[in-house]
Formats: sequence, C-alpha cells, structure tokens
Amino acid sequence: MSLEEAFEETKKELTITTDQLNEITNHFVDELNKGASVNGGNIPMIPSWVLNYPTGNETGEYLAIDLGGTNLRVVLVTLLGEGKFKFSSEKYPIPEPMRTGNSPDELFDFIALNLHNFVISQFGEINKIEKPLPLGFTFSYPALQTAINTGVLKTWTKGFDIDGVEGNDVVPILQNSINKLKTPINVVALINDTTGTLVASKYSDSKTIMGLIFGTGVNGAYYDMANEIPKLHGKLPDDIVENNEPMAINCEYGAFDNEWKVLPRTKYDIQIDNESPRPGEQFYEKMIAGYYLGEVLRLILLDYYSKNLIFKDQDIKPLQAPFAMDTSYPSRIEEAKDKSFIDELFLESFNIKITSIERNLIHDLCILIGTRAARLSVCGIAAICKKRNYTSGHCASDGSVFNRYPNFKSRAHNALNDIFQWNCDPKDYPIQLIHAEDGSGVGAAIIACLTEKRLEQGKSVGIKSKI
Repeated sequence: MSLEEAFEETKKELTITTDQLNEITNHFVDELNKGASVNGGNIPMIPSWVLNYPTGNETGEYLAIDLGGTNLRVVLVTLLGEGKFKFSSEKYPIPEPMRTGNSPDELFDFIALNLHNFVISQFGEINKIEKPLPLGFTFSYPALQTAINTGVLKTWTKGFDIDGVEGNDVVPILQNSINKLKTPINVVALINDTTGTLVASKYSDSKTIMGLIFGTGVNGAYYDMANEIPKLHGKLPDDIVENNEPMAINCEYGAFDNEWKVLPRTKYDIQIDNESPRPGEQFYEKMIAGYYLGEVLRLILLDYYSKNLIFKDQDIKPLQAPFAMDTSYPSRIEEAKDKSFIDELFLESFNIKITSIERNLIHDLCILIGTRAARLSVCGIAAICKKRNYTSGHCASDGSVFNRYPNFKSRAHNALNDIFQWNCDPKDYPIQLIHAEDGSGVGAAIIACLTEKRLEQGKSVGIKSKI
C-alpha cells in the first residue's frame, strides 16, 4: 500500500456524511429517551435538582469550586442582578498522582486546603466571617443525585481513578475535609460543569436552550419539565409535582452508543478504548473529546510508520509513548499559517525530521480529525433539539476544544445545517453555538443562590428515595 492509498483509506474512515449524521442523531434521540426512562440506558440522563430558571436578578456573594480534568479552580462570585456579575478566581494544578490514588483523602484535603487559603486571601481572617459561606461544588463526573446537595459518583472519567469514591456521596467527603480546617463554608449545591454552563448562560441570555462542554470530555445539559421525566414519576415531592417545575438534566452523553450500534469507530478509536482505564465506556467521548484527539493523530502516524510509509530509518521512540501528543498538537498544526512550523514541532518534540510530503500529510490528517470531532459533536445538540422540539435558540458552549480548536464552531454549524437543512446564510442559522458564560464558577454560584433561596422558602431540593 502506498502512502496516498493509506491516506485515502483513513480519509474515508474519518469522514462523516450527512446520512451518518442523521442516523447517529436519530439513535441519539432514542438513547436520550431510554436514559430518562425508568429502566435507564447508556446515557445516564441525571436529574440535577437544579430547579427553576434563573431570572437574571439574583444577587449576593457565593463561593464556587470546579474539580476539572487537570486543575482545581476556586471562585468568589458576586451576582449583581440584571444578568450581570463579577468574580475573582484562582487555579491550582492537581498533581498527577492524586488523580489515581488509593484514598480520597489526599485529593479532597488538597481541595479543602486551597479553598481555605483562597477564602483568607479574599476575606482576611477566618474569624471575621460572620456566617458560613454557601459553596457550589462543580463536580464534572457522572454522579447520581437525589438532591441538589448530594452526588454519588457512578464512575470516574477524564483519567481519574481514585479508590473509595465510586458509589459514595462526594459532598460529605468534601465537607469533612473542609471541617478539618474549620473553614466556615457549607457545601449547598453539587453541580456538573455542563449544568453550570446552562444556568450561567441563561442568567445572562434568556435564549439559552442548552449548555455544552467540548473540552477534555464532552457533555450536554438542558431543561426538561420535572413531571415529564419518567424515572422521576412517583418520586417527586408534592410541591414540585404541583408546579411541574423545570429541572436541568445533566445528560452525561459521552456514554452515547456504548453498545456500538451507529458510531463509525475506526481501529484507532478501538485501540484508545482498549488501552483506556475504562474499556467499553464513553465511546462517544473517546471519538470527539480533547483528551483523545492528539492520541488519534499519534496512532495514525504510528500505523503508517509500521507500514514503512513515513519517518523512514528514524528512531521514533518518543512518539511511541501513549498520549505523547495532546490535542494542542493537531490544533496548532492545523492553525499554523506557515507549515514549516510542523517540521520544527516534530523535531523539537520527538527528534523526528519530516519531509515536505509528510508535513502536508500530517496537516491534512489534523483537518480530518478536527472535522470529524466537530461533526460528531453536533449529534448530541441535534438530538436534544429534536427531543424538546427546539427550532431556535442559543447553545451555550465552553471547553478547550470549542474555544481553541481551529474551525470547530464553523464546522459544527455546517453539520447542524446538514441535519436540519436550513440552507440559509450561516449567521441566520436559527440554532447557534455561542460562547458560554463561566459555568463552573458563575453557574455554580447561581445554583448555590437558587438552592439557598429554595431552602429558605421551605421548598424541596431533592428526594430521599433512590432514583
């Protein structure tokens, strides 16, 4: 097989047609409905217990933390009303060993200590704080919630795998670590970053219909009506039933099609899954999320090398290390105006000298990988629109892939047009991906505010029975 033939084969595998988009989207709708059913499905469709829409007039000071893929972020948010807010924040890198430890204490004590120090930096001495500060905890991992202030971790994702957390409520674990330091903080709400994105953006933009994350992982959240969620039938408190209140649903749809019925997985996707900490899980996420795009490129190049098509007579040992390429590699390669940058990148990173043919090949592979990710990403958006009969609105989007990957947004819009056949000027597409407000910080704070008000009014924030 020649290099040209190998590339054409790869191109065919990575190209997502309009017919495939429609097939995947239709199956996605089925899986969303199945996930919301009594028996459940691959997509967890987790009721978040974030009840009611924000009005935009909420005010007050609230703390928020975000346990993301690689960093802990601590935020103090001041809600000003009229859809406005201000905030200050700090980021703390999470040491690699903490992500796969044998005990939760090390990670949660680390969170509590940084939170404690942040509060001191913002308020001065702890004893000057008159009453406990309400905290919204953004926990961006699949957690089963029977109340807004509880969350039982179902499974770790994004490279985390800490013993003693799965199957347990993470709120008291965090609160216990906070209490060790006697920091005056109450964890009042546990949220997912996608739910936070939805709420924060709706606080500032009433046209928001869903919150989306395209970053280390992928996910979507939207509002459904509480009485219309089958898995909650017979389990909702009376006040929620009587008002049929809107509730944000955290889809966790990175697990879409774990049964592998419609996703056009390549041998590279299968290898990534087989070598991951959790084989057989998160199939959709592993094809489109930022954690994996660089790895797809690396595996394709290794495959070509094994067939003696590229990098001939060179030592490629540095490239053989798993995840030696993060997603910044395909992103920077595609974005580079001068392709000689690719030569420099490979020489500096892997001590590999590339030819002009290899340079163009690598560039074209990055376009294919980025385009596939963008096109597959919109199937979740289109499915939510079909499920909720949305014909227009803003999809609040955040994450490193959305914000930094070249051409992601335009490719996503083109794919939505392929599905819905609007056939008008892209700026007039009725469904638009827009940059989200800060979901992990502002969103968590707004949700803490909404929860605090519900509790003050004696309204329900969850149920006691299992979902």
